[in-house]
Amino acid sequence: MIKRKLVGLFIAVALFLAPVVGTKAATPDHAAPSEEKADAPFDPTELIMHHVKDSHSWHLFDLNGHAYSVPLPVILWTTHGFVVFSSSEFHHDSEGKVVVQRNGMSFVNHHEKIHFAEEGENHGTLIDVSITKNVASMLFVAVLLLLLFLSTARFYKTKQAIEKAPSGLAGFLEPLILFVRDDIAKVNIPAKQVDRFTPYLLTLFFFIWLNNMLGLIPFFPGGANVTGNIAVTLVLAVFTFLITNVNGTKDYWLHIFWMPGVPIWLRPVLAIVEFIGLFTKPFSLMIRLFANITAGHIIVISLVSLVFVFETVLVSPGSVLLTLFISTLELLVAALQAFVFTMLTALYIGTALESHDDHHEEEIEHAH
Repeated sequence: MIKRKLVGLFIAVALFLAPVVGTKAATPDHAAPSEEKADAPFDPTELIMHHVKDSHSWHLFDLNGHAYSVPLPVILWTTHGFVVFSSSEFHHDSEGKVVVQRNGMSFVNHHEKIHFAEEGENHGTLIDVSITKNVASMLFVAVLLLLLFLSTARFYKTKQAIEKAPSGLAGFLEPLILFVRDDIAKVNIPAKQVDRFTPYLLTLFFFIWLNNMLGLIPFFPGGANVTGNIAVTLVLAVFTFLITNVNGTKDYWLHIFWMPGVPIWLRPVLAIVEFIGLFTKPFSLMIRLFANITAGHIIVISLVSLVFVFETVLVSPGSVLLTLFISTLELLVAALQAFVFTMLTALYIGTALESHDDHHEEEIEHAH
């Protein structure tokens, strides 16, 4: 059943690609190079930044000096309402700009940032809410996760789950699910509360891990730097921050703002430190995941670029071997970063749910 659904998913993707695979990308980054640009020295920084940042099209391949991409929907909120068009509609005007005109407004795509084409053009607010490469990749991962887990759930509802050990997809996912539940959730969260937060921890782990793995694939539907985008890690960290503090117990907040067991004069100082800690913990989650995944992408592309920087094939054996080594290491990092983010999230939630008896003991001492 799952195989047929996966095949159907990829057929749908193929049908979506059919009309656009043969279309040349018309963005500035994918335009045909001029003679001056062709004679310019290789710039690894430009290549690296183009790879790690988000984009309004999904690059597929290059052929005969032209780049071919999947155009994605551009959705802009302006003072005059929503403006929607395909990213393939960007075209060069007489001045070499890439512009699209809609509703009396003209837009330019400059390094994957969409602005009004004319400086000083008074059209008010412009907010980009487009379905970019990273957004499309996250939607793909969401659909894939639904297919995987709904299929696994149906297996456990059948009599086969009772009569024999799971195999295939269920056999692959079960150890990972049990690992998150038993070695992450139950270890850090009180037993009475663990079932409430295990679904969130499972979602975190598999979402981060699968996006990390897809980011290592250099061709469609991989290649998107989702967890290397600080906006994505920020949202994940905010979810953890909200879940942790909304579910915090009375003892949790007491230990933050009026720490029991320490001198009275020191408590205001500790309250400031603990209050700052409320924000530094999710901040560290955000930066750790973003920095590690982005650094992996940068290192791999930098090693590949050595051949073009030195302009000789003599460095290619070392470049290929180092790239292979780092890529293999990135497979470990992809799972490790998903584990670390999930583990620390469980630790923070468990800390907020714990009941502390320190202040009760202090009250008894004062009573005596």
